[in-house]
Amino acid sequence: MAVMQCRPSCGACCIAPSISSPIPGMPNGKAAGEHCIHLSLDWKCNIFNDASRPKVCADFQADDVFCGNNRDVALINLTNLESDTK
Repeated sequence: MAVMQCRPSCGACCIAPSISSPIPGMPNGKAAGEHCIHLSLDWKCNIFNDASRPKVCADFQADDVFCGNNRDVALINLTNLESDTK
């Protein structure tokens, strides 16, 4: 099975989940549903290839189960996952 590549201009994983570890510029992480400050206007992570990117972000792997077939589905799936794992 091929690994799914991150969908261009999605950003769902930078919005839906809470992140409890520090993020550059966000020392307390971020709440679920809050946009990460590194999410660009075109829905890309500005620190995607930066060593300062939190491990939890770097460890997230795009997958059909989470990301579905479009950005809207990804937001719904990741929001539900966040809610289910509170």
